[in-house]
Amino acid sequence: MFHVGGARSALYNWAVARQSGGTFVLRIEDTDAARNKPEWIDGIVNALSAIGINESDPAFEGPYFQSHNADRHREAAGQLHAAGKAYFCDCTREQVQERTGSQQLGYDGFCRERGLGWEAGRAMRFRTPDEGETVVVDLIRGEPAFPNSAIEDFVIARGDGTPVFLLANVVDDLDEGVTQVIRGEEHLSNTPKQQLLWEALGAQPPVWAHLPVIVNEKRQKLSKRRDKVALEDYLAEGFLPEAMVNYLMLLGWAPGDDREILPFEELQQLFRVENVNSSSAFFDIKKLTAFNGDYIRALGAERFIAACAPWLAAPHAPWQPEAFDAAVFEKVAPLAQTRIAVLSEITAQVDFLFLDEPVADEASWTKAMKTGAAELLRDVRSELASAAWTAEDLKTVLEKVGAEHGLKLGKAQAPIRVAVTGRTVGLPLFESMELLGRDRVLARLDAAAERLAVAA
Repeated sequence: MFHVGGARSALYNWAVARQSGGTFVLRIEDTDAARNKPEWIDGIVNALSAIGINESDPAFEGPYFQSHNADRHREAAGQLHAAGKAYFCDCTREQVQERTGSQQLGYDGFCRERGLGWEAGRAMRFRTPDEGETVVVDLIRGEPAFPNSAIEDFVIARGDGTPVFLLANVVDDLDEGVTQVIRGEEHLSNTPKQQLLWEALGAQPPVWAHLPVIVNEKRQKLSKRRDKVALEDYLAEGFLPEAMVNYLMLLGWAPGDDREILPFEELQQLFRVENVNSSSAFFDIKKLTAFNGDYIRALGAERFIAACAPWLAAPHAPWQPEAFDAAVFEKVAPLAQTRIAVLSEITAQVDFLFLDEPVADEASWTKAMKTGAAELLRDVRSELASAAWTAEDLKTVLEKVGAEHGLKLGKAQAPIRVAVTGRTVGLPLFESMELLGRDRVLARLDAAAERLAVAA
C-alpha cells in the first residue's frame, strides 16, 4: 500500500521539480527481497499515476531500480576502503556489547586499526571523523548539527559484501543527479551519515528538506496498524484524486491566504518547501471529506456520472445488473451530486430506484411510522391513484392530505419517504417518486400499509 505520507512527500517533490524545470526521480529501493514484490511495485507506480505523477509528463523520470545498480554500490564501497575511509570489522554484536557493557552504546571502533582484509563474514564500516560536527542544511529545520563523536562507525557493506541501504541510497542519488531530497522527518537521523558519505565520495551533498510527521486526531503518528493510511483505500472509497492532491498539499503548508480549494497547477506555483511548517500535521478525515464534497459538486454532469459508475455495479450495487436504468440515473444524478461527499455514498442514495423493494432500515421505519401513519398512507395512496404524475403535483397532493391530518409538509413526508425509499433521508422525495413511477410508488405504499396493519 502507498502511505498518504509518502503521497504527500511525492507531491511536494513533484511541485518543486515542475516549478523549477527540474525532474522528479522515481526510484524503487528493492534490495530487501523480503519487502519486494512485483505487485507492490505496480502499486507504487499506479498510486503515483492516480495523483498525476507519471511518465506522461517530461518532468518524470524512472522508475529506476536500486537492485540494478549493485555493481556501482560495491564499487563505491571499494573506493571508500581504498581511500582509508572505511575498514573491515569482524566484531559480533555480542562482542561489542561485552566491551561497552551496554546495548545502547554504538560500535566502539575496535577494528579501526587492525588492518583486516575482506573475508566472508566481515562487514565494512565507514570511518566517522573523531572531531567536529556534521551540519545538515535543511530548508525546513534550519541547520541542525550532529557531533561526529556521537556518530558510530556505521556499517556500509554486510558480511557477504552487499552494500547496505545508506550507501546504496547515496550512490544512486549521485548517479541519478539528485540535487534536492524532500522526505519524512524519520529520515533526519540518517542524514548526517549520508552527508558524510557524499563528502567522502567527493560530492556536494544535496539540499535536504525533512517534512513533519502526519498524525491522527489523537496526535499519534499515522500507523497502518491503527489508522487508514493507504492512498489506494481512500481512492477506492470514492475520494477523488484531485481532492486528495489538494488536501495532501496542505498538510504542513498553506498558500498564504484564506483559500484552500485550489487546483494542483496553482498550488504547484505557490508552493515553497522552505515555508513548510516543522510541527506535525493533523490528517483530518472530516476536512478531507468536506474537500471531496466540494470537488464532487464541481464536476460536470458527464464526469460525475462516469465517476459514479464503479458504485452502480457489482460488487457495490445491491440490485441485479438488468435492473439498473442508465437513463433514470442520468435524471437523478444532479439531485444526488449535491448530497454526497464521497462517491461510494451514491449507492445508498439511489438504490430504491433499482431494487424491487426499498432497503429495510428499521431505525427509519420506527422513527417515521408513528401513530396516524397508517391513515396518512391510506389517504395519500387514494389521492395518488389518479393524480397527475409530476413532482409539483405530487407535492400538492401531500400538502393537501397532510393538512387534512393536521400535519405540515415536513411531518407528512416522513412516512411516505420511508415507505417509498426505505430511509428517512435521501434525495428530494417528489422528484424521486416521479422517477420511480406511479405503479411502483403505489405498490410500496400498499406494502407499508399492510405491514402497519399486521403490527397493529
